[in-house]
Amino acid sequence: MTWEEALAAYDRDLRGRGAAERTRRAYGVDLGQFVAWVEGRAPGDIRHRDVRRYAAGLSSAGMAPATVARKLAAIRGLFDFLVRTERVGQNPADLVSSPKREEKLPRVLSATQVRDLLERIPARTALELRDRAMLELAYSCGLRCEEIVNLDVGAFDFETEQLRVLGKGSKERLLPVGEPAQQALRRYTERGRHALASDPRELALFLSKSGRRLSNSDVTRRLGLWVREAALAAGVSPHSLRHSFATHLLEGGADLRTIQELLGHASISTTQVYTRVDAARLRDAYAATHPRA
Repeated sequence: MTWEEALAAYDRDLRGRGAAERTRRAYGVDLGQFVAWVEGRAPGDIRHRDVRRYAAGLSSAGMAPATVARKLAAIRGLFDFLVRTERVGQNPADLVSSPKREEKLPRVLSATQVRDLLERIPARTALELRDRAMLELAYSCGLRCEEIVNLDVGAFDFETEQLRVLGKGSKERLLPVGEPAQQALRRYTERGRHALASDPRELALFLSKSGRRLSNSDVTRRLGLWVREAALAAGVSPHSLRHSFATHLLEGGADLRTIQELLGHASISTTQVYTRVDAARLRDAYAATHPRA
C-alpha cells in the first residue's frame, strides 16, 4: 500500500463520517508533511520511534506545542484508520505523547460590552441589517463561525423560535433564539436579504454584497469593523461571542450539561473550560475588592 492510497482512503473515511472540508484539508496538509519527512518508507514500515523523532524535530524547530499536538493527532487518526481497516498491524503514534499545550483562557466580553457592540450597528443598509442579525444570532445561540456561514434560509422557525444548526460532524441541534436576535433576523430577512440576493438558487441565509454565501474571513472582518466602532480592545473574534455566550450562561446559573448541549460539544470536558473562566473572574474580583486579598 502506498501513501497516496492510504491518504485517499482516509480522506474518504473522514468524508463518510461527516468531517468538515476545512478539517479534511488541514489533515491532508499535516499528513503530507509527515509523508515527505519519512522519505519513501511505506506506511507499514513506520515505527513509534519515527513518529517520536518527527515530533521532536518539530518542537526543536520552534513549533508551538498546540501545532505539534495537532500534527500528531492527524498521524494518530490516519493510523487508527489503517489499523481498523487491517491495512497495517499497529498504530506507531499510540506510544508518542503529545506535548502539553499551554492553556489559554478564552477572551470573554462582559454583557455590557456585548450590548455596546451590537447596538453600535445601526441596521440601516442591507449590509448593516445583515451584520446586526448575524452577530445577534451568533451571541444569542453561541454559534461557531462555520455554523454562521453555513446557515440556510429557513434555518430559523419563527413559530417555534428555534434555530436549526448543523455542527461539527454533521450533528444537528435545535437552539432557542432570544428576542433581540429574532427581531434583527426578521428585519434582515424582510428588508436586507432581498437587496443582496442576485441568484434565486442561492440558499445561504447571510449573503455577501455580491450575493454569495459568506466565508469565515468575511464574518471575522465585519466583526472587526464593529469592534473598532464600539472602541473595544483588539482580539475580539467570532469565537469571543461564543465564549461570552457560554460564560454569561454559567454566570446566570445554567448547568454545564445544558451549556454543553447548546454549544454542541461532544464531551463535557471541553465545556469545563468555562468553569476556569468563571473562577478567574472571581479571583480578579476578590483581589480587587477584598481588604486582605
